[in-house]
Amino acid sequence: MHTYLIGGGWDERGAEAVYGPFLEAAGQRAAGQRAVGQRAVGDAAVVGCLLVDEGDGAGQFARYEAVLRKVADCAPVPLLVPLGERFDAGALARVDALLVCGGLTPAYQDALAEVLGRLPQVLAERGIPYAGFSAGAAVAARRAVVGGWLADGVPVCPEDTGEDLDEIEVREGLGLVPFGVDVHAAQWGTLPRLIAAVADGRVSHGVAIDENTLLTVDGRTARVSGLGRVHAVRPGTDGGTGTRTGGGTGGDVLVRSYTAGESFAAG
Repeated sequence: MHTYLIGGGWDERGAEAVYGPFLEAAGQRAAGQRAVGQRAVGDAAVVGCLLVDEGDGAGQFARYEAVLRKVADCAPVPLLVPLGERFDAGALARVDALLVCGGLTPAYQDALAEVLGRLPQVLAERGIPYAGFSAGAAVAARRAVVGGWLADGVPVCPEDTGEDLDEIEVREGLGLVPFGVDVHAAQWGTLPRLIAAVADGRVSHGVAIDENTLLTVDGRTARVSGLGRVHAVRPGTDGGTGTRTGGGTGGDVLVRSYTAGESFAAG
């Protein structure tokens, strides 16, 4: 099973590279269902779009639906979770792929709180590929960086990127990937937040993904696609190569950036 992590962004020039691999996997899953008689011939892959609905869920879904249909022949369906309520994994019964969309990251972690252990099993058992866009990418981690802009009271990124949190907060995630994930890296300046989380040991290592950029994780290897970069952050004691930077209240970290076509070890 592959996991597809998208750093946010709506640049149409990157849509094919960002969504294409995920939708190809969705199509393969649908073809397998047709082959065993569980889907009618000609039916497009059904892509469930999980959105925390803060009152504009239908409009937000329409935006994702439009870009997905432009990239591939598919049938997006909304899986709306009202703010403060919980996602029911039973909603996956009729989908070929799951896209967890963007919004307030703590709200997505809260919406998934009751299925954090079960959801990965359901995806694996049914062969359903997972893609996370922005918040959906962050919660895919085992230890999810859900927001904050202060590290022990010291600003590390812009306040308006804090996701309604002050201190950096790390919560339990889905565990689909072994590293922490931050998003909108270049555009919102969130890389220092991830650096702080790794430096103080709350996240073992992590990646900060630029907008309009995809990181495809196959278990052992992570591969970059799209218009931007992925910035891998590891503790400075791991002997790797890259830019060494001070970790503030913790130790040094090593940062290395990768561009489209490059790969690195996921573990």
